[in-house]
Amino acid sequence: MTRHLEWKVGLDLVEDGGTTRAEAHLDTGSSRLTGRGSARCAPADVDVPAIGDELAASRAMKDLAGKLMNEANREMEAAGADTVPRRTGPGYGWPEAVT
Repeated sequence: MTRHLEWKVGLDLVEDGGTTRAEAHLDTGSSRLTGRGSARCAPADVDVPAIGDELAASRAMKDLAGKLMNEANREMEAAGADTVPRRTGPGYGWPEAVT
């Protein structure tokens, strides 16, 4: 049986004084989650608003994805299933640089 769902994701961005804040909202129809992220321009850097938007938005969506994964893990545990192992280290970078 085929099942089709449409989940709505919205993204709000606000820039004020060199800091961009983002909120990503997911509406599944039965629940709503919000992820948050921010980015700021260092005083010595050239101010490129699009970069701040991209950084803040990606961080908000990453936060939202983590909350969605946590919700799925809770529901899997409640149903008696094993969950996906959680990472214990960084997801990027050189491993020897973080030891």
